[in-house]
Amino acid sequence: MWVICADLEGVFVPEIWVNVAKKTGIEKLKLTTRDIKDYDELMKYRLQVLDDNNLKLKDIQNVIATLEPLRGALDFVRWLRKISRFVIVSDTFIEFAQPLMDQLENPLLLCHSLETDKSGKITTYKLRQPDPKRKTVEAFQSLQYKTLAFGDSYNDISMLKSADVGILYCPPDNVIADYPEFSVTKNIPELKTLIRQYISGD
Repeated sequence: MWVICADLEGVFVPEIWVNVAKKTGIEKLKLTTRDIKDYDELMKYRLQVLDDNNLKLKDIQNVIATLEPLRGALDFVRWLRKISRFVIVSDTFIEFAQPLMDQLENPLLLCHSLETDKSGKITTYKLRQPDPKRKTVEAFQSLQYKTLAFGDSYNDISMLKSADVGILYCPPDNVIADYPEFSVTKNIPELKTLIRQYISGD
């Protein structure tokens, strides 16, 4: 029996921080896990930028309220839930993700959370656990499931390496160059074809 573990942003929904950068004009917020490998370094950088520009949680949520899942994402989610057990494992935050998850018919999401002060300023973030993507895969494997994982960024690599099958989906060239051992898919039909090679059902 298989469990499919997938990334969220850049796979099913747009990159949230990139869209916040576009909406606010703050170019520094465009950096993502496609650019910076160390997630803690990236988040500390982001929180400093928010503080410098007096951006609150509500400002980010207002941007998220304008976003929709990527083209074909909902049908893909439905297909994945039909053929296998399926979980989204993300380094986003529940305070960001929930409106988008509602639009995806609420598949299981494992992610982090934020802490704010009385003014709504984001003061810190709370990881669900260290290296949560890898540990999610290993937890399912401990329950005797085979695991297939896919994602697009540096923060997905430990998950892909731990899974029985790891696939890069629409990754940037720098990630492909750094991890040539993974199969690369550029669109949903290609990814579905590769998944079918390992998991029966359509």
